[in-house]
Amino acid sequence: MTDTVRAQYEAFPYPERKPTDERKRLITGSPSLPVEMDHWLWGGARDWSQPLKALVAGGGTGDALIQLAQKLTDAGRSYDITYLDLSQASRRIAEKRAEVRKLSGITFVTGSLLDAGDYGPFDYIDCCGVLHHLSDPQAGFNALAGALKPDGGIGLMVYAPHGRSGVYPLQDAFNTLLHHLPPEKQLKAAKRVFDRLPDAHPFKRNQRLVDHKNGDAGFYDLLLHSQDRPFTITALIEVLNAAGLDYAGAPEAMLYDPAPLLDDPSGLDPVADMQLAEDLRGTFKTHIAYACPKGQVIVPPLGRPDAVPHLRDMDAAAVANHLAKGQGLTIDTAGASFYFDIPAQAAPLVARVDGHRPVADIAPSETDLRHWAAVEAALCPSGLMHYSHLLVGQG
Repeated sequence: MTDTVRAQYEAFPYPERKPTDERKRLITGSPSLPVEMDHWLWGGARDWSQPLKALVAGGGTGDALIQLAQKLTDAGRSYDITYLDLSQASRRIAEKRAEVRKLSGITFVTGSLLDAGDYGPFDYIDCCGVLHHLSDPQAGFNALAGALKPDGGIGLMVYAPHGRSGVYPLQDAFNTLLHHLPPEKQLKAAKRVFDRLPDAHPFKRNQRLVDHKNGDAGFYDLLLHSQDRPFTITALIEVLNAAGLDYAGAPEAMLYDPAPLLDDPSGLDPVADMQLAEDLRGTFKTHIAYACPKGQVIVPPLGRPDAVPHLRDMDAAAVANHLAKGQGLTIDTAGASFYFDIPAQAAPLVARVDGHRPVADIAPSETDLRHWAAVEAALCPSGLMHYSHLLVGQG
């Protein structure tokens, strides 16, 4: 990162976080939920009795770090996590958040993710919201790939162009006007100009953008960033491949399937098909994805009796009660609504999901398995169910 970007994050650590809030909530999201990592990177069958050696590259104020460490702590699993970031101000916040939660097993380092290989190799690397801010993103992808173990994996997030309509003209304008000012003065001047923008400006019509409403750091990161390059899904897969990595999947895989929007199959290759979905939907602000060394992709264990399902952000009993009414399931995400015709007979199967039982115990008969397939087809592509051995052998 340039000195300008470093100065931004020293002045406005991002995202804004108060360490004392750790006493009342845990911020969660994709990637870097352990069960989601297992699902996409290790076929839902990682041996969690082995400690996880992980890197949080460009860790900012610590969201991914805290989530990963807390989830593994809650599961009774061992870990060794290295936090790496150029901003000392951001690091101090992340350290305090870990201290409030009494999390151990974390090493804090101030430095560049381009030096990731000096601290590895790693089983897992998280890199969210960073690679698109590098002057040479490919160098960042290459560095992370070089820091992985042969069977390791990466969870990443980069910005996408369509859902950020209006952002880049404003970034260009503000950088032209204000680049000579220190960050604090840039912010004040930009806010005055922003208030005068016409309501018809594409940014003001984009209701999916909210960071500028969530404090000074959010406003600056969204509209005043001096180095910000979005990626289409095609461009993302190209830089992954150039780094010797394969795309392993996306938490909400169904969003990358254009079929619900088409009369007939597109006939395109898989990457072009995903790009078609991105272009047709037009709402993606980010791409969240998992990647692993070339040739090492392990597909999720769909249909396997030994796979152990976990529900995400859903109460098994509540979902089962809903399904028992025979109304199927509607899932809203990224500005789209998806309906799944899950039979009422699947309700008692969902009620058995507890992160410990394998599918063989949840759906023991052939009839049960047919109903379970409908659950799997709805919840796995939408990111609401993952297969993982995280809790296998735990109380």
